[in-house]
Amino acid sequence: MTKVFLSFGFFLFTLALVLAQGKDGFPVQAKIKNGTIEGFYDTKSGIQKYFGIPFAKPPIGDLRWKAPQPIENWIGVKETKEFGPRPVQKLIWGDMNSRSNGVSEDCLYLNVWSPASRNSKNLPVLVYFFGGGFVAGDGSEPRYDGENMAKEGIVVVTINYRLGVFGFLAHPELSAEAPYKASGNYGLLDQALALQWVQENIAAFGGDPKKVTIAGESAGSISVSYQMASPLSKNLIAAAIGESGAGITALAPTSLKEAEQVGMEFFEKFGIKSIAEARKLPTRDIYEMYNESGRFGFPVVLDGYLLPKTLTEIFNAGEQAQVPLLLGWNTQENPGAAFMQGLSLSKENFIIKVKQAYPNDYTEVLNLYPHETEEQVAFSAMDLAGDRFISYSTWKWFDLHRKNSGQPVYRYLYAKLRPPLVDETLEAGLAGGTSRRASDAPHRPKDLGAPHAAEIEYAMGNLDRIKEFAWTADDYKTSETMFKYFANFIKTHNPNGVGLPEWPKASANDENPPVMVIDTASKAIKAQNDARYKFHDRFYGNNK
Repeated sequence: MTKVFLSFGFFLFTLALVLAQGKDGFPVQAKIKNGTIEGFYDTKSGIQKYFGIPFAKPPIGDLRWKAPQPIENWIGVKETKEFGPRPVQKLIWGDMNSRSNGVSEDCLYLNVWSPASRNSKNLPVLVYFFGGGFVAGDGSEPRYDGENMAKEGIVVVTINYRLGVFGFLAHPELSAEAPYKASGNYGLLDQALALQWVQENIAAFGGDPKKVTIAGESAGSISVSYQMASPLSKNLIAAAIGESGAGITALAPTSLKEAEQVGMEFFEKFGIKSIAEARKLPTRDIYEMYNESGRFGFPVVLDGYLLPKTLTEIFNAGEQAQVPLLLGWNTQENPGAAFMQGLSLSKENFIIKVKQAYPNDYTEVLNLYPHETEEQVAFSAMDLAGDRFISYSTWKWFDLHRKNSGQPVYRYLYAKLRPPLVDETLEAGLAGGTSRRASDAPHRPKDLGAPHAAEIEYAMGNLDRIKEFAWTADDYKTSETMFKYFANFIKTHNPNGVGLPEWPKASANDENPPVMVIDTASKAIKAQNDARYKFHDRFYGNNK
C-alpha cells in the first residue's frame, strides 16, 4: 500500500510539472557537447530550465566504485524536463523535500536554470553543491532551486554526486585497479567531472566558463574547500562561496591505508570476499548492509589524486585556487545539548563537560566561554558545540585563504532566528527539512541562534518555496540582503552593492577582521570571538 501511495504521489508530482510546463512554457533545446537536449522555457519567469541532464555514464555494474566516466554522445533529442534520481541514501534528517525522480545508483545528473536570451553570452555561472554529510541530499531540493538566482542574470547549476557507501568506500582491490592507484572520493570526483562538464557546455546556456563560482552548504561547503584545493578542479573556478564547513576538522580526510582498512572491514563483516562479488550485489543488498553496519558514511581519502595533501598543507603552500572567497557560518551550528549530553545547564555541569573534553586545557576553555549563569552556560554550550562541529573548521579555511592567496576574502556570521513552523506537530531537523514529532515526545529546546543549514533558502532567495515555516517581513528582509550579497559576489566577486550595508574584505594580518553579521538589520563588526578559534587551532595542531 505504501509503495502504491508513493508511486501515485510521484505520478501526481510529474503530472503537475507537465501541466505547469504546458501552462506557462514551451519546449526549448540546447546543443551541448554530447548531443541535443530539450528543456522548457518558462514564460512566467523568463527562465529556461533543463532538469536531469546526464553528465557521466551511470556508475552501475562494473562502474560501481570507479571514478566517473564521461557520458557518451547520443543521437536525436534527449528530454531533460524532470529531475534525475537522487543518490542512494536513507532519509536521516527528516524529509529533505526532494523533487527527484526516485532513488538510484544511476544518479549522476545535473540541472540548469538559464536567464539567457537568444543573443546572451558570457553570463556569470553558479555551481551549487548540496549538503547532507556526504550521506544525504540532492540537487533537486527546493531550497537550492536556481530560478530566483537566475533572474539576477546568473546561470545556475545544481548537481548530484554519489553518497555514502557508493560514493566514498575505499578498498585495496579498488585502488589496485584504478589508474591513479587509489580509491574512495567518488562523490568528490563526480563533482570534479561536473565542473569539467560546465567548462565544456555552459556556453550553450549563455554562461561563461571563465566566470564559474562554486558554492555549497555543510558537506557542500566542505566540497567547495576540497575542489578549491584539488589539482583536478582548482583551475576550473573563478570564485568560491562556503556556507558552514571546510574539510579541515569536519569530514576531514584520512590516509588511503586507513580508508582501505575501513572498506575491508565493512565487507568482511558481511562475508563479502571480493570487489567482483560486491559489484554483483543488487543495490538493495549494499543499502541494507550499510544501514545494518551503523556507519555514518565513509571517510574522505588522501588519495594523491583528487586530494594530494591535507587542506592545511595545500593552502599554506599557496597551491589552492587563487580566487576570491566568501564564507561564514551560523550562530547555532550545533545545539548546546550536543555538548552537555543530557546534563542540565548548570555551571558545575558545564565545567565537568569541559574538563572531559579538554583535560589539559580546561582552564583556558573556561576563560573563553562564560559560564557563571545558566543563561551563559546555555549560550557557551551552544558556541562550544558549534565550534567543535564546524565553526572552527570554517574559520580555519578563512584564515588560511586570506593569509595565502592575496585574493579578497569576505566573512559573515548568519544570525537570523527562524520563525515558528506552520504545523506545530512538526519539528525542524538538524540539517534541513522537518519531521513529525511524536505526540508524547518533548519539544526540542528553543533555538538560541540560527541553526545549521537555516540560511540556505535565505541566501538563494527561496523562502517562498519552503512552506513549512511562517515567514515574516523580517525574514524576507534578511533574505533580500543575503541574496543580493551572494548575487553580487557571483557577478563581480564583491558582495557590495547599492542599498546594502558595506561589507569590508578581510586583510591578511588583521587580528580582528571584519565580519558581516547577517540579520534583519545586517551590519559589519570586528570579529569578537576569534580567540576561541585560535585556541582550537592549537588544540587540533593546525597552527604550524
